[in-house]
Order: sequence, then C-alpha cells, then structure tokens
Amino acid sequence: MADPLRGWGRRELLLLFLFLGTQPGARAGQIRYSVREELDKGSYVGNISKDLGLEPQELAERGVRIISRGRTQLFALNLGSGTLVTAGRIDREELCSQTARCLVSFNILVENKMKIYGVEVEIIDINDNFPRFRDEEVKVKVNENAATGTRLVLPFARDADVGVNSLQSYQLSSNIHFSLDEKSGSDGQKYPELVLEQPLDREKVAVHNLLLTALDGGDPVLSSTTHICVMVLDANDNAPQFTRSEYRVSVLENVPVGTRLLTITATDPDEGINGKLTYSFRNEEDKISQTFHLDSILGEISTVQSLDYEESRFYLMEVVAQDGGALLASAKVVVTVQDVNDNVPEMILTSLTSSVSEDCLPGTVIALFSVHDGDSGENGEIACSISRNLPFKLEKSVDNYYHLLTTRALDREEISDYNITITVIDRGNPPLSTENHISLKVADINDNPPIFPHTSYSTYIPENNPRGISIFSVNAHDPDSGHNAQVTYSLAKDMFQGIPLSSYVSINSDTGVLFALGSFDYEQVRDLQLWVTARDSGDPPLSSNVSLSLFILDQNDNTPEILYPTLPTDGSTGVELAPRSAEPGYLVTKVVAVDRDSGQNAWLSYRLLKASEPGLFVVGLHTGEVRTARTLLDRDALKQSLVVAVQDHGQPPLSATVTLTVAVADSIPDVLEELGSLEPSANPDDSSLTLYLVVAVTVVSCVFLAFVIVLLALRLRRWHKSHLLQASGGGLVGVPASHFVGVDGVRAFLQTYSHEVSLTADSRKSHLIFPQPNYADTLISQESCEKSEPLLISEKKNANEELDVVQVSFFFQ
Repeated sequence: MADPLRGWGRRELLLLFLFLGTQPGARAGQIRYSVREELDKGSYVGNISKDLGLEPQELAERGVRIISRGRTQLFALNLGSGTLVTAGRIDREELCSQTARCLVSFNILVENKMKIYGVEVEIIDINDNFPRFRDEEVKVKVNENAATGTRLVLPFARDADVGVNSLQSYQLSSNIHFSLDEKSGSDGQKYPELVLEQPLDREKVAVHNLLLTALDGGDPVLSSTTHICVMVLDANDNAPQFTRSEYRVSVLENVPVGTRLLTITATDPDEGINGKLTYSFRNEEDKISQTFHLDSILGEISTVQSLDYEESRFYLMEVVAQDGGALLASAKVVVTVQDVNDNVPEMILTSLTSSVSEDCLPGTVIALFSVHDGDSGENGEIACSISRNLPFKLEKSVDNYYHLLTTRALDREEISDYNITITVIDRGNPPLSTENHISLKVADINDNPPIFPHTSYSTYIPENNPRGISIFSVNAHDPDSGHNAQVTYSLAKDMFQGIPLSSYVSINSDTGVLFALGSFDYEQVRDLQLWVTARDSGDPPLSSNVSLSLFILDQNDNTPEILYPTLPTDGSTGVELAPRSAEPGYLVTKVVAVDRDSGQNAWLSYRLLKASEPGLFVVGLHTGEVRTARTLLDRDALKQSLVVAVQDHGQPPLSATVTLTVAVADSIPDVLEELGSLEPSANPDDSSLTLYLVVAVTVVSCVFLAFVIVLLALRLRRWHKSHLLQASGGGLVGVPASHFVGVDGVRAFLQTYSHEVSLTADSRKSHLIFPQPNYADTLISQESCEKSEPLLISEKKNANEELDVVQVSFFFQ
C-alpha cells in the first residue's frame, strides 16, 4: 500500500501536526491544544467554552477558572469569547529545555459544580535561538608529524531549539590543510572534527587560523561562528586512550556534598611530558561545573553541591584526557540520580467555605483541595485522612482533588468553631507527612431564649436613698451569639398603690441595672414586687421572666417627737408643782415622746441632761417619769429648771430636749410668799419685775375674793330655788368642796391639777400673771397682765351664766 504522505515536505507535515494537535478529545477525558511559542499576550489557543459544552456567557456564571500548581499562570480565559488565550509570551526553551515535546498541563474548575477538567497544551517550537559555541576562540594543538587523516576534536555548538530548528550542520573556512567532518552522538548531538588533509610543517606555518560556523535548519537559517586556532607542536605520536568510551554511575540524591562518585582512567604509552595526562571537562555547562568537580590529576569526579532528583534526574558530561604533547582523548560520563523520599506532601486549598449555618444538612461541601508530592514511585503516592471524631468526611474527586463534607447536623452552642486537621502522608520509607488546618465557624440561629441564673431575686435598699442610685443588677445569659445573644431588659407594667411601678424604679435595657427614680420612704413604701423580662434580638425574638422583690430598709431619719409637755406657742413655759413634803420617788411629771421610725431606730431612752439642783430629781431611763431623788429641803430653791433629753437607738442616734420648770412649794400662797420675800435687785429691770409681781399678786387676790363671793351668792340662790338646785345639782356633785374653800382648797386644787401648773426656767424672781382661758398650761404675756379688768368681767359673766365648774390655774413667769 502506498504511503499517503509520500512527497509531503517538512513544512506541510508540521502544519498537519499542528492541526491535529489542536483538536480536543485526543484522549478521553482530556482537552488538548497546541500553540506556538513567543506569541503575544492574549493570542488564541482554543475554544474552551465549546469543548466544555457551555456557552461563552456561562463561563462567568458558573465560575469557570483555571487552577494550576507550582508555576506561573501561562494561560487565561477570555470570558467574553469563551476562548483560551495566552497570559504572556511563552518561551518553550525555558519551560522544557531540550525535550522533544513540550507539554503544559493544568486544570479548569467549574465552580458551581466543583468539577475539574484536565487541559494539556503543547508548545510548538519556533526558530528563535541561534546555535551557540561556548567560546569565541578555541586553541587546538597538533603535532607536526601527524599523519594525513588525523582527526582533531573541535568544540561543538548548542541550539536551544528542537527538531528542524535545532543545529543541523557545520561549515569550515576554506584552507588546504584541514577539512571538516561531523559525527552524530547517541543523543542526536552533532560533533565537528578537523581532518588533516596535508602534512604540517611547523617551521613554515606554526599557527593555522580557521573559522568554524554552526548552522540550524530553520527558516531563515540562523548561524554562529567560533575562531579555531590550530597550533602545530613538535612530534608526539601517541594519543591518550580511555579504558571505556562511556562511564555510568547511579547515586542517591541525598548523598553528602563532596562524595566521590567515580574515577575515570586514561593511558598514554609515551614517556615524559608527552605521557603525563591531565583530565578536564569539555564544553561543560555552568550547571555541570557548579554541581561536580573533576580532579585534573587523579580523574576523580565528586559533588560540590547537593543533588535533587526533582530538579534533574541525570547529568551527561564529556571528559578529556590530554597529554603533555597536546594529544587528547574524550569519554562520556552519565550520572543517574535516584529518588529518595525527601519531599513532604503538600496540600493546595482550591475552594473553602469559612462559615456554615448550624442547621445545614449533612453532605454540605466545606472545602475542595488537591494534594501533591514531588517524589516519584511509592515516595509520591499520597493518602489523606481527618480525625474520626469530627462530623466531617473526605471524598475523593478527579485527579488528586478531595471534597470535605459534613456528616451530620451541627450545634453551635455545643461547638462553635472547628479546627479540622487534614493529614497528608506518602508511602515512602520512612513515610513523610504534613498537616493542614482548616478553621470552620458554625453560624448561629436563634434557638435559645435568655436564661436567668435564678428563678427569683430579692434585694434591699435603705430609705432616703439618692435619686438615680443603682439598686440591683440582673443578668440573663443567651447561649446564642451575635444579635441572637443581645439581651435587652424591661420591667413588666404594673401598679402599686395606684401608681405605675415605672414611677419608682427603672431598668437599663442594655445592662440590666435597676435604678431608683426617687428617694424611698420606709414609712410610706416598705416593699415592691417587680417582674423583669429579658428578650434577645433574634428573629423571632425569644424571652424569659424573673421576679424581683425590693425591700425598703428603715433608716434613723426621724427625731423623737415630744408629746408631753407640749411646747407653748406664745413663748411661755409651763410649771410643774412639787410639794416640799414630797417623799423620795415622788412623781412630779412624765415626759412622753414617740419616734416615727421602726425597730431599734424607734427605741427611746430618757435622761436628765441638766438640772439647776443636781441630785434633786431623776428621770426614768425608759419611762420618762420625773421623780424626786431625795427629800426636799427648805434650802432648795423655789424654782427648779430641768432639761430632759430623749434619744433613740439609731445609728447615728437622734435626740430632742425639753425644758421643765418645777416649783417647789406646798401651796400657792407659799409660792407667793417665797416670791415676795425675794430681795429687790439693784438692776432696774429687776425692780420693774418686782412691781409687776406685786400688781399681779394684788389682782389675783382680788379675783380670788370676787370668785369666792360670787360662788357663795350662787350657792344661796340655788338653795332658795330648790327646783333649780335639783336641776343643777348634778353639775356640782362631782366637784369637792375642798377645791373651792380656803387655802387648803386651793392647795388641794393645785395638787389635783398639778400637771397643769408650769414654771419657767428663770430665777426665783418670777412674775405671777393671770392665765388665759385654755388648757395648754402656758403663761400669758405682760400685756395680758395689764388688761385685768376685762378678765374680771369675763369671770363675772361666766359666774352669772351659772357655770357648773370653774377651773383656776396659776402660772409663774
């Protein structure tokens, strides 16, 4: 059968190859394209939307994007046209060096489906590199007795391009002594050699200058040159020879720096300097000279830096042995690097959900990631795992991609954050592993109401508190988070004594602190019952209630109030009468006081604070009774002044005082006699007081006599009018006759009504004034004394009106 491609040129075959390479589906499950190197950024590579079965506008909607590992992104997606384009200029030689086919693989992710497609793009070489010699000038030595046909090894050129664009041939400048021959190595490299065509004569020409040109097969053809300086030496008729034409050694990539790999050996039958050999690399690349060292005398090759299997799997070098006569031989050395498990597996996170709701369904995708190991064989095989006690699992996707999924419902109140550790381990010996951590937050939903620590609260506050003072603080906890855990507080609407509770207390809606809106008075409000509501900010909100009992504590804020004796309203002072015949313990009067506080703050005690005659009177500590402490003596002053203090038991204690005036006498005449016997004072004011006293005594005597006369007249009239006596007798039966007749009657009258007699705290030179018609036992002022006649008329009028009981009180001022 005839070959259908027979007669096709190289250019036609290349175009056919490019056309076939750009067709997708070259291999099942793989998209293949090809593109020439050095194209401008944005150059067309292939219609990716068509090959994915999508419309161009669907690429952005479905989140289609390129994902690649460990290298610069070479390609990009044109989402408008749905095509794959170059992301920049691509240099095939930088990517693949001398590799015959340069393939770039990457993946395309469809985000909404989390589906991966493999893409492989072949980079087609163009003739963009010149063949290059390592040195611009090379010196070659040859013996003058070299036979015709002697071959001299020349430096060869390297071309970074491949195929037809690579190095194809050499050309030598025209001369009569040398011709050019080419040899092809097993690696396809062409090596030029000089062939001696005519014998040399050093004495005629010692140096031959030649120009060697290297040509590639591109269109247009590119070339470069090097200058060959052939130096003719004296005769040395034996060239060195290596024991082998090729040396091979295999070494582990983790051998220490400085390790001797092998020793090359060459022999030369010549003697002296012509037989002394030196070894060197020939046309070595920088990479070779930086990695290996060749001992020029011993021929030992050792490492000068660490080897890396992942960087280069083998090294090819050429060594030469040259004798002192400039004859040399060459050999190849191949160093094969063996892989060891020195690369830790790595994990690349492609897509991640950092937060998931606590009510998400089992099987929710949390993350998409890929794993990779730079080693080969078993050293590069990887396994992934996570802890079994977590509600997650791993599910393998295409290639080395994995999904992280939930296996059950989550509860944020139980665990709010997950730190998921993904362990990636290879199958090397010993195995290497790496751990990667994924943090996942569980988003909250409002499924918990606020909770109070206690079912009820009680607190106390002293009365008279400052307005706005903090009373108590309630705190409710909500296990939720964010707005669902933001708690606000409020008081239930209620009434107390017809007034809203909100008039007494308020609550801070944010902190739950209760404040008093006013000052409490224990005597008015003793306790309040409140309901506090805690409500969160969720949707819908949840709430709970708690009761709070507020008790008001009494404070000692009320001074004891003296009920008896009452304080006069006209500035006078009452007088109590104590007979000189009183025995020790005689009850003179009693101080009565109350305290509006309660408890200990209302316990009262009485004590004698001050007395004009110390030791004469005593006051009951708890009763307030004023009694004589001893028998009254004639030398005791008529007027005794007592200051009685009433004190409660509060902290601090409060007290009140009352001043009592006690007249020491057996009868009113005695009081008057005592007052009249007082010596006149040199003080003009005392003289006027004495005058007033005399006038007052005279008036009182007159009134008293008038009173007795009127009383006798009334008695006689009633005796004559029996019916009147019978009608009015009941009114006089209750009044003893001793109360109205003689001094004894007056004394008895004063004793019976001794609690109505008061004395001032002044000196013995007091004034006797006429009493006002009330039962307050207070003294009238000086002006009332001067108006005695109206008072007498008033008494006569009362007598004419037939009063049943007439009451007389004596007061001293």
